[in-house]
This record gives sequence, C-alpha cells and structure tokens, in this order.
Amino acid sequence: QVQLEESGGGLVQAGGSLRLSCVASGRTRRTYALAWFRQAPGQEREFVAAIAYSGYTSDVAASLKDRFTISRDLANNSVSLQMNNLKPEDTAVYYCADDQLRPGAQTITQRAQDYDYWGHGTQVTVSS
Repeated sequence: QVQLEESGGGLVQAGGSLRLSCVASGRTRRTYALAWFRQAPGQEREFVAAIAYSGYTSDVAASLKDRFTISRDLANNSVSLQMNNLKPEDTAVYYCADDQLRPGAQTITQRAQDYDYWGHGTQVTVSS
C-alpha cells in the first residue's frame, strides 16, 4: 500500500500562483511515477502532470505546459506542482496518484486507470 497526502490547495485570484505538494509513504519502493490529476464538478478526471520516481522524465498536459511545472523531492519522498497564472477554469480538486512498477517496459502515462493509488485530493479555487 502507498499513502498519498496532498496539501497546498486554497482560494486564489486569477493570475495568482499556488504550489501543491504530495507526500508519499508506504510501499514507495515499487513506485514508478507520481502524478497529478484534477477533477472539476461534473467533469471527468483530467491528467495534469507526472514525473518518474527518479525525476529524470516528466510530462505535463499540453494545454498546461506554459503555466504548470512538476518536480520531485527524493529526500522528502514528495512531488510538487507549481501552478502559475491561474485561471478560473483551473478550479478543481487536485489528486496525487502513484503508478507502481510493472513487468516489462514502462513509460509515464496520462491514463487515470493506470494509476494504482490515489490521495484524497486538495481543493483549488480560482476566483475571477
């Protein structure tokens, strides 16, 4: 089992910034990648960004690349999401997710169904 605890959400005005953090604990030796997803009311869960446990490879949703950055802190076993120039449409619950190692070749995936463990989420609200 892997436990994921998100923090850093809140209320911010449009154009502002937030930094989300996710601390992983438990069976993290089998973690391949950590990711952020978000889900707005009435919408499907959406990929935001992911980073390999090693930190060497990462991926950010194309529509967010110019504003969002993902990073990895091995010492603290955590992953962060820096969000700049926030817009009202960024309002959502942001979830941290863990993709465990699998046999064979593995790459960072944007598919929610490929992730094995999830945090409870942190609310981000951007006011106009």
